[in-house]
Amino acid sequence: MKIDTIAVHGGYTPDPTTKAVAVPVYQTTSYAFDNTQHGADLFDLKVAGNIYTRIMNPTTDVLEKRVAEMEGGIAGLALASGMAAITYAVMTIAEAGDNIVTSSALYGGTYNLFAHTFPQYGIEVRFADYRDPGAWEKLIDDKTKAVFCESVGNPLGNVVDFGALARIAHARGVPVIVDNTVPTPYLCRPFEHGADIVVHSLTSILAATAIRSAASLSTPAISPGPSTRRSFAG
Repeated sequence: MKIDTIAVHGGYTPDPTTKAVAVPVYQTTSYAFDNTQHGADLFDLKVAGNIYTRIMNPTTDVLEKRVAEMEGGIAGLALASGMAAITYAVMTIAEAGDNIVTSSALYGGTYNLFAHTFPQYGIEVRFADYRDPGAWEKLIDDKTKAVFCESVGNPLGNVVDFGALARIAHARGVPVIVDNTVPTPYLCRPFEHGADIVVHSLTSILAATAIRSAASLSTPAISPGPSTRRSFAG
């Protein structure tokens, strides 16, 4: 399907009984189990299925699949905000004593998260000139767990050569996280240029509304290198 169709129908198969094409809004918090063993298997992750809405929800599942498919990824995770998506992406692969390398030109909320919050968890954030990939390379060491950038900066509008950053990072076994909020996958698909994780603040542009706050995190359909496989195992 073309991306226009994916944006409308991706991640959803019409209900076989009603043939309705609109995605239902499942307002339930809980789900029925076939029996106690089925419930135990669900919580042990031995079988696929819904456990609790805080963990998964059929409506949210469509959103995750749709955004991931638009990005050319294999899976996604929907969260309450863009900051939550970035926090999940970084703290899944970095811990106290590690560092990440990022651009000095970032969305204000992201900058505050990196400059003030992550250091409280022992994660050092090193800032580099977005115009000079070589400056990023000099900041990468054995404790670097990720390189982070925005495909198009917010609000500066600067364009980052994250393809060059991906080549530098992958040579050192480091995954690349790209915030693709501004151009959206309609104009730019970071996975096609070496990104390993893509995050969005869906409220900003992709959802075209300020009514609800939402965000997503996607992973690539094809892992570009061992570093990506390792980053998702942690």
